[in-house]
Amino acid sequence: MSQNDVEFIGMIQGQKVSEIHAAKGPAIDRDYVRAFAQAHENAGFDRVLVPHHSTSPDATLTVAYAASVTERIHFMLAHRPGFVAPTLAARQFASLDQFSGGRLGVHYISGGSDEEQKRDGDWLDHDQRYARTDEYLEVLHKVWTAEKPFDHEGAHYRFQNAFSEVKPVQTRHGKPHVPVYFGGASEAAIPVAGKYADVYALWGESLDQARELTTRVRAEAARHGRSVRFSVSFRPILADTEEAAWARAENILAETKRLRVVQGYNRGGPQQSEGAKRLLAAAEKGSRLDKRLWTAVAQEIGGRSNSTALVGTPEQVADALLDYYDLGVTTFLIRGFDPLEDATDYGRALIPRTRELVAQRLQSQRKAA
Repeated sequence: MSQNDVEFIGMIQGQKVSEIHAAKGPAIDRDYVRAFAQAHENAGFDRVLVPHHSTSPDATLTVAYAASVTERIHFMLAHRPGFVAPTLAARQFASLDQFSGGRLGVHYISGGSDEEQKRDGDWLDHDQRYARTDEYLEVLHKVWTAEKPFDHEGAHYRFQNAFSEVKPVQTRHGKPHVPVYFGGASEAAIPVAGKYADVYALWGESLDQARELTTRVRAEAARHGRSVRFSVSFRPILADTEEAAWARAENILAETKRLRVVQGYNRGGPQQSEGAKRLLAAAEKGSRLDKRLWTAVAQEIGGRSNSTALVGTPEQVADALLDYYDLGVTTFLIRGFDPLEDATDYGRALIPRTRELVAQRLQSQRKAA
């Protein structure tokens, strides 16, 4: 896609679950995954995220299954460096890109929770994880582009005669490449993003926060002679009227609180995640910010995951998304609290209306040039 095109990303999981829906039954429901992936494709999404958690079904295999039951939609595989050797990961991603027909992107998440990392045996601290990701991405790119075996010796990895017979379908600057999505807002993360990110992903921050962070990442990318696209994640809460949308939001908050009590959860905190700390900083300024940003659920769950919402009619939320587009954000990751149903609903009005507004904005800019 070009720098000015707008991209919509959804999210699929192995079963129906959210802040207002407790998980029930097996962790993998194949019928649900198939319906969920196809619903996004039919709703006009460009890509879907398959998330990673230390106790969840394998995201790579979930992408492989979802790709087999869809035709057009692309994927954003969440992947934590450090648990698979980068040489093997490079071959896995290249193979999956081949089998999916060039529909893979990978979101590299270095890890914002020490507890999460330790479940899979990783005892590096927060900043050390980003240093490892830096080297991990370096090796990945070497494997994808190398025309002959190579050796590598670094702080975290050492390989001899590393090589892959399989290369990705997709290319960047004429060389094999799988798009790199990257998250992390800490001082340790930004330099790695500047070197490698094709798309830098933010959670749903305020406009002022997003402006500050995208400025920092752009400057870091420029140091390497690179440009980067930006993604922001929201949980749109829609209704036919603004009043009804806010009533729905309050019901979602009430159900989130009720379910957390039933499940024995406390409010929680950001742990080592700088992104979560930034969401909580926004929430401290109020539950309603800018035009449509609602932070109450983020505050309730300790800023974990993309948990801020845009509340209103489809027209109002599309207008709010345009404000982020004007900051240079061209990718929107949107997912609902009623996951499958909301994905379908977003395709009815929110996605097409946002695309219309972006097209109008671009046309106005061309006329003014």
